[in-house]
Amino acid sequence: MQSIVEDIEQVIEEFHPEAHHEETGRIMEIGDGVAHIEGLRNVQLNEMIDFGHGITGIALNLEEDSVSAVVLSSAETVREGQIVRSTGRLLEIPCGRALLGRVVDPLGRPLDGKGPIATQEVNPIERPAPGIIARASVSSPLQTGILAIDAVIPIGRGQRELIIGDRSTGKTAIAIDTIINQARLNQDAEAADDTTETHPVYSVYVAIGQRQSSVAQVVHALEECGALKYTVVIAATAADSAAMQYLAPFSGAAVGEWFMDRGMDALAVYDDLSKHAVAYRQMSLVLRRPSGREAYPGDIFYLHSRLLERSACMSAAAGGGTLTALPIIETQTGDVSAYIPTNVISITDGQIYLESDLFHEGIRPAMSVGISVSRVGSAAQIKAMKEVAGKVKLELAQYYELKAFAQFGSDLDAKTVAQIEHGRRITELFKQGQYSPFPVEDQVVQLWAAQQGFFDQVPVEKTHEIRMKFLEFVHVQAKDLLEEIGRQKKLTPDIKKSLEETVANYQSLT
Repeated sequence: MQSIVEDIEQVIEEFHPEAHHEETGRIMEIGDGVAHIEGLRNVQLNEMIDFGHGITGIALNLEEDSVSAVVLSSAETVREGQIVRSTGRLLEIPCGRALLGRVVDPLGRPLDGKGPIATQEVNPIERPAPGIIARASVSSPLQTGILAIDAVIPIGRGQRELIIGDRSTGKTAIAIDTIINQARLNQDAEAADDTTETHPVYSVYVAIGQRQSSVAQVVHALEECGALKYTVVIAATAADSAAMQYLAPFSGAAVGEWFMDRGMDALAVYDDLSKHAVAYRQMSLVLRRPSGREAYPGDIFYLHSRLLERSACMSAAAGGGTLTALPIIETQTGDVSAYIPTNVISITDGQIYLESDLFHEGIRPAMSVGISVSRVGSAAQIKAMKEVAGKVKLELAQYYELKAFAQFGSDLDAKTVAQIEHGRRITELFKQGQYSPFPVEDQVVQLWAAQQGFFDQVPVEKTHEIRMKFLEFVHVQAKDLLEEIGRQKKLTPDIKKSLEETVANYQSLT
């Protein structure tokens, strides 16, 4: 009977090729969310397969006489012997401004109860990364609002900066603060009608394998800070299948690329790729792919490289858009030399390493200055920040070295004591509360004052208090100075003179 059906289909195709739009196949075996199908002779890799009743799968293993497809939802209702159809379309996700402010799954289906997504535009979930010729060098800063990062480990638009550290060291907090800061910059630009000078950054937050309560907390924080309307949240929680967790970051990249392709700037946060690798390992083992080191499949490096290579700073000829990636990796007891961490470190343009010891000491963000690095560096800073932050990393490195040395002896010369005290105050300045990003003008003023020794006479425990009072004074008494720094983006002689007068005025009042 099956051969007769195939013969009839062949005859129809020969005489009416336009009438044959799809292939049909039959499920030979189904288990663990994977269907082994015969009959789909012309199916493509990552092609969508229709299982009927609104159930979709993707073809991942193309074998000689069968196809293995992962069922994306309701796999328990799929049965052996069931007829399936190829669609001729690669997996895609709805895109566009309509997604801003929404929480969706990796297929673009709403999870927030706010109704359907009002867009007809789609992007393929997987597509090749831009070529070298279409790219430009990273030169525009992506302000995180976190003083320690913007001063020492700056991030540029189009860069891929890894956030890495043990569990509960503040990795997600850095990413969320960065998203909130982009929203603040967008709001400031809209209020000043200055969107041509300051291009807005739209954010995509991808939650992979997290608890639903954690995702809800993130969404609530973004909403409270007014950042959700500039953000797309894509969630594949721990309750979702491994296939959905595998798709999530690629869906996030596709949504971000929609903005980049139209000359806009986007930021994608992948939280986190450790769980993504575990989901891919689970899926690969079920697909009976050969396992390698730590049971991960051999293409685990390619999994993350093809994802992160899609982040780029495009040339003016290619539209000038950017897609910045902040992947997150969770380490086990600080082991950055493990398999997945080293893979992602080698793919990205630098890493922000968070230490558990610093976190428990109350230094937050708990960034290790020694291991953290940005391979874009001062190219992603405005001239004013470059001038005031140039020496900070060296000063902190000397402070940590001298601090360790001072524990073994008490006889220190005055210069060494001064360096240690200065380093302690810089460390205090770098402590920053969550959901409270600093504008770049405030950052420049703080660091300039610190470099001039303004905080060296302040008791260490009062550094934060004096910093906030000083900033409040500057905002009230020297608002024009902050606007001038924002406009000039460099420290001119007139600005330096105004800074000196402002510091003198503050000191005269205290």
